Amino acid sequence: MSTVEPQAGIAPPLVEGQRLDQATFHERYEAMPSGTHAELIGGVVYMPSPVGRDHARAHVPTIVWMDRYAEATPGVEVLDSATTVLGRESELQPDALLRILPEYGGRTATERGFVRGAPELVVEVSKATRYVDLGPKLEDYERAGVLEYVVRALDPDEVIWHVLREGRLVAVPPGADSLYRSEVFPGLWLDPAALMAGDRVGLRVALHQGLATAEHAAFVARLAAARVSPCGGCDLGDM
Repeated sequence: MSTVEPQAGIAPPLVEGQRLDQATFHERYEAMPSGTHAELIGGVVYMPSPVGRDHARAHVPTIVWMDRYAEATPGVEVLDSATTVLGRESELQPDALLRILPEYGGRTATERGFVRGAPELVVEVSKATRYVDLGPKLEDYERAGVLEYVVRALDPDEVIWHVLREGRLVAVPPGADSLYRSEVFPGLWLDPAALMAGDRVGLRVALHQGLATAEHAAFVARLAAARVSPCGGCDLGDM
């Protein structure tokens, strides 16, 4: 039986279900055709199907909500589908993440244009990927030490907010007023019903309430006080 050997100097293609380390995965991923979507979760290659309309529609208000918070909170950055290296067996592309920038005392670094380390907050929009987002991917975020993990799930519609408690990402309920309040980002308030309905006005109302609190003002002041030389946030690939 004949086999096809990869040409010298050309990385073999990624295959769903392969077990790889992050460095090997990254090398092979960069060699794949444009438009390929793959993630390394717990050392296993996942290659999800193309994103459908429902997922894409649900993604928009999520990003808008996070971006409005970042706009009002200097030192915080929202990223859309950014490659994020969590460790030796994990390279993911969260649908959205919110991080404190390195030069403001954040936990992540920017290395060759990618995020390295565990972001403070990660959001996934889940439909076909629900079993992964609430299974292997949740476990990866937990191992890495992501502080808050929000899943905006579809079919059935629900919002599941997880908080890191003693090393475990635990689902927590909203407050008595049905709003979620971030423990990591003071003032980041979420109306889950508005998010599920795509109600941008409702999202703004809840968020503006959070941004008007003394806790948010104190957080902005802490970030400003923690800021170091801009080189603290330099892309390590440029140094």
